Amino acid sequence: MVSTTYQVQGMTCGHCVNAVSTELGAIEGVSDVQVDLATGQVTVTSDQPLSGDAVRAAVDEAGYELVGV
Repeated sequence: MVSTTYQVQGMTCGHCVNAVSTELGAIEGVSDVQVDLATGQVTVTSDQPLSGDAVRAAVDEAGYELVGV
């Protein structure tokens, strides 16, 4: 298992957390998504390292911006 923490900008509420969690959780191989709303940090656990493009696309689809790893 691999855990990677990303920085996501623009999340302000529980709905935001749910949207990001849902989109990232849909990436093949992802087993867990933990979002810290206060810091904007999102920790994704997967069975192998994820493509940065896949993570960025999922965050974009949720309506937010991936600003760092």
